[in-house]
Amino acid sequence: MPFWTVVIVLGIVEGITEFLPISSTAHLLLTERLLKAQQSVLFNVVIQCGAVLAVIPLFPVRIRQFLNWRQKAGQLYLAKLLLAFVLTAIGGYILDKRGWKLEDNPEPIAVALFLGGVGFIIVEQWLQGRNLGNEVSWAMAIAVGLGQLLAAAFPGTSRSGVTILFCLCLGLNRVAATEFCFLVGIPTMLAAGAWHMVKLLRHQAPGTAPENWEMLMLGCVVSAIVSFIAVKWLLRYIQTHTFVLFGWYRIAVAAVIAILHFYL
Repeated sequence: MPFWTVVIVLGIVEGITEFLPISSTAHLLLTERLLKAQQSVLFNVVIQCGAVLAVIPLFPVRIRQFLNWRQKAGQLYLAKLLLAFVLTAIGGYILDKRGWKLEDNPEPIAVALFLGGVGFIIVEQWLQGRNLGNEVSWAMAIAVGLGQLLAAAFPGTSRSGVTILFCLCLGLNRVAATEFCFLVGIPTMLAAGAWHMVKLLRHQAPGTAPENWEMLMLGCVVSAIVSFIAVKWLLRYIQTHTFVLFGWYRIAVAAVIAILHFYL
């Protein structure tokens, strides 16, 4: 398969899975193994940033609210976003300084996918008939910050998946939970991406083959376009549906990864 085709496929996978609660890490790992084309860490970081930047225009009301500093509601919401972001940033910095590295072992990824899938199904069953609010509390902001750290430490958990689950358990409705978790994810993932890119470019070993920036940009553009479409669809979907479908999907993907790992 031509390299540019692999780049497009990975860009599509990243764009679909970055914000959907199904773990982009698991899907990229599975796709790279099936295509037998493992990409560099820098490539994965760049296409992730493309996917994150693309969703900003999907929240125009919140963006205008943030720009109008006279609105107290906007100030409080932004403060809660910053709290979640700062908690994640501090925890991520500590993990990085302790030498933590993202593992790509299929077994724990499959387990994390499975547990998250079961979690969605159980929580949605528990929420039936309950009245959920649309106001993000300080406790929810803290939970989202800690949830993002949990997802960073355990690949396959899904950053959006675990944070949305935490918010649902604390009484936030699906639409409000998804919006808040996605908005927190934008600065979080961009900051993490910038940090990794600086480290990779500054500490690149001598003699290392240079990155193909044309392919990096191709993957970034593809992931951005697909991410915009995927998130726009999800924001409409959750207005009338639960997350049960994603729970069963996660369980199915976990089974596929397990089968490929143990029997092929």
